Amino acid sequence: MAARSRLFLLPMLGGIFIHSVQAQDLAPRAYIIAPVHSNAVTLTWAFYDGAINFNGVVPLHGSTGTYYVPNFVYTHAFGFFGRSANISGGLGYGVGHFQGELGGTEHNVYRSGLLDLAFRFSVNLLGGPAMEQQQYAKWKQKTLLGASLKVIAPTGQYDPALLINWSINRWAFKPELGYSRRWGHWVLDAYAGVWLFTTNDAFNIPVPQPQSTTPIGSFEGHLSYSFKNPMKWISLDGNFWYGGTDSVNGISNPETRQTASRIGGTFALPVTHHQSLKFSYSGGTYDRFGGNYNNVSAAWQYSWLGRPR
Repeated sequence: MAARSRLFLLPMLGGIFIHSVQAQDLAPRAYIIAPVHSNAVTLTWAFYDGAINFNGVVPLHGSTGTYYVPNFVYTHAFGFFGRSANISGGLGYGVGHFQGELGGTEHNVYRSGLLDLAFRFSVNLLGGPAMEQQQYAKWKQKTLLGASLKVIAPTGQYDPALLINWSINRWAFKPELGYSRRWGHWVLDAYAGVWLFTTNDAFNIPVPQPQSTTPIGSFEGHLSYSFKNPMKWISLDGNFWYGGTDSVNGISNPETRQTASRIGGTFALPVTHHQSLKFSYSGGTYDRFGGNYNNVSAAWQYSWLGRPR
């Protein structure tokens, strides 16, 4: 049981980068709890290939990208007014090639740089009290209800004169409710949230003018199965999002409204007492605007139990 409490740990927080990717996270078991004083560091390598909405307010056609994003995340679990909670912080670095047609001319660019800092606070509301390791080892999950707030800080690479950047150069917030229910080896997850954005006042194409985006509603579902070792599991993942109409200088472009969904799968595998691996794939299933790309990722996590010293 000790290995169980150390390995299962905390959700691996994904990087948030190019504009249209923000609503497209697929994170199975994100609201499953861990014992207090649990810690984890996660290194993720992600590969993306396909169509991307670089910036919906600019007439860029046939835009595609092939890029890599290594990402580092630290997660810590603690008690919050008697409920299980955790906080994560992550930072990624992007490297890739992008192309698209602008004004009848094909353009190709290379970009590398830091992504925006991403933070997530999650707290259990029902079914998951804060527990020490000894109590957690005897606990069996049934129904969990949680809430989280994800925050993106505009700290990444951004040049207002460039169309393609790794940073969105504005704050973004995602409040979310999460549901998780276990039946034996099966776990069903469902999340509903909304992305909220501040204004990018540094947008400078073709002249300086403020850029804004309407909220994006996001819905996500996962069905996973645990094997004999509960740290070894596989899941079917899917999501749907709607919104995100872009405006420049107060003039909205209805053609930039996003309506899309993705589907994929995840496989988690324990390696040692403290280490685990996670592999995932997802692809676009419906795409009205932006985000029809393929994503493959591999993550290594090292977890331990103990208070910070």
